Amino acid sequence: MTYPQDPNNPYGQQYGYQQPGYPQYPGYPGGYQPPVEGSGLAVGSLVCSILGLILCFVVGIAGIIMGHIAYGKAKRGVADGQGLALAGIIIGYISIALNIGLLALFIGIGAFSGWR
Repeated sequence: MTYPQDPNNPYGQQYGYQQPGYPQYPGYPGGYQPPVEGSGLAVGSLVCSILGLILCFVVGIAGIIMGHIAYGKAKRGVADGQGLALAGIIIGYISIALNIGLLALFIGIGAFSGWR
């Protein structure tokens, strides 16, 4: 018995024998996520801001800048350490305010005590 040839399949299909199908496994939900950066920039911000309390306001400014960068990355989900970055920003602003206040106090004491 001959079967009619399918014009779309020039090699001919073998009727009566089919290969067993393999089950389809679902993929991972959400697809591939790139790895998240660590919280190094946030930790650096916190360290610089704390050192800004002791040393000078320039180190506090560096802590504030790094804190804002780290906080932005953490908000976008690129890096970790949102809380550390926020703490670095707050402590950095406090260190600058304290350094400016101490500078004004020393200048005032020097001006009123006859410092020449």
